[in-house]
Amino acid sequence: MSDYPYGRVLRNNGRYILIQIATVVERLPEPFKEARDDVDWVAIGRMRNLIAHHYDTVDDQLVFAASQRRIPELLQRLGLAD
Repeated sequence: MSDYPYGRVLRNNGRYILIQIATVVERLPEPFKEARDDVDWVAIGRMRNLIAHHYDTVDDQLVFAASQRRIPELLQRLGLAD
């Protein structure tokens, strides 16, 4: 996560992935989300807004933690994990 070019690429890719996930979540039908009320759908949207609109205040360690822990958790809750 250093300030070297590879670190910047990793940070930007991590941010991009979270934005893409939130974009998909935004388009999910409400009945689908209501049936899975154990998922914090609002927090996913808030993370996207933070990254997309307040990118200068994004904590990349938080982005990394979300990618490492929260995404696999979400996949498991949705029955999409291996």
